[in-house]
Amino acid sequence: MARASASATRKIVGLGFLPEEARHGFLIDVPKGSADSGMVCITEHRGNDLDHLGARAVDAPQPNDPALRVVIDRARWLALAPAFWDEANRRLRANGLPVAKFQKNPGKPVPVHPSLGKELCVLCWAVEDASPDDIPNALHNWETLAPEERWWLYTMTVATTGQAMQKGIGWRKALRAALADNPFVKGEGLSPRARRELLGHSQLSLSL
Repeated sequence: MARASASATRKIVGLGFLPEEARHGFLIDVPKGSADSGMVCITEHRGNDLDHLGARAVDAPQPNDPALRVVIDRARWLALAPAFWDEANRRLRANGLPVAKFQKNPGKPVPVHPSLGKELCVLCWAVEDASPDDIPNALHNWETLAPEERWWLYTMTVATTGQAMQKGIGWRKALRAALADNPFVKGEGLSPRARRELLGHSQLSLSL
């Protein structure tokens, strides 16, 4: 009998979340309905808080909840989420993991693999207060960053301005300036100067 593939023997829910292995993850909570003003919340979870993530009932996070990373209106969410989902599914497929179909109204919170959750937060932070017209620009610039660069940007941002309501200051302001406000050059994403300014720190290491 042929051996089952690794992905077939691993329990996976949501967007690449491995509940039996994970020590860290994110949860996307999309409100019911279709109003553009509805707010999508992204929370970060660790330890015991991971138990049955996405399956158990959870209360809506309060604005000052330390686990709340992103609050973004549905209109902006729908402008960026399909492209993010495509990128996430491409990565999951490359790692032999099942993909997840994007749903505008998933019905319940969606657990997300921690690496993908970090990258999603970086993208959301870049556009949370940006003009909707700048979202395609932000997506293009975000796509040109390596996953390791996005993870590093998340780490630097969350250390000082990682709570959802800390908008428009510090690293959150820098992400918007670099990704949303900065026009891409000849279809190649961030200009070399903008990339150096955003990533040119001695702490950056892309070796994993």
